[in-house]
Amino acid sequence: MASERARKIPDSDTITGPMSESDGIDFDIIEMLYFAYRDFTSDPDAILARFGFGRAHHRVVHFVNRQPGMTVADLLDTLRITKQSLARVLKQLIDSGYIHQVEGPNDRRQRRLYPTSKGRELALELARPQSRRITEALRGIDSEGQKLIRQFLQGMVNRD
Repeated sequence: MASERARKIPDSDTITGPMSESDGIDFDIIEMLYFAYRDFTSDPDAILARFGFGRAHHRVVHFVNRQPGMTVADLLDTLRITKQSLARVLKQLIDSGYIHQVEGPNDRRQRRLYPTSKGRELALELARPQSRRITEALRGIDSEGQKLIRQFLQGMVNRD
């Protein structure tokens, strides 16, 4: 059936050439970012797979370790995800002993998140190969160049 639909498309509508910079888009940078992200996440992905975890677990472990005591609401804002999508991941990390959840001191409904020693160890294990990639990529780039790279990456982040 798919081949029947393919035959209905007129040859005159088939594009055989690739998109190019003449379209006003820097495809080289888009592709470099794609490949950099793929490789930057590949090492942690392999580590996470041993635990049955994914990238969402990585993000939670990372930010809770960077800001111990952050609230669930803060984490939701940081990750820009819904409570529902965080709930399963957070439960797995708590049940597995990577994250400890504590009631807020003034509001029992508030939940503060802390890494456990096991959670800190995992966060560092995930960050080490990424840090090595960054160090290698920055090798030979002077401090001004590194400053420009940081500005570029910051510029890629939504300001809101």
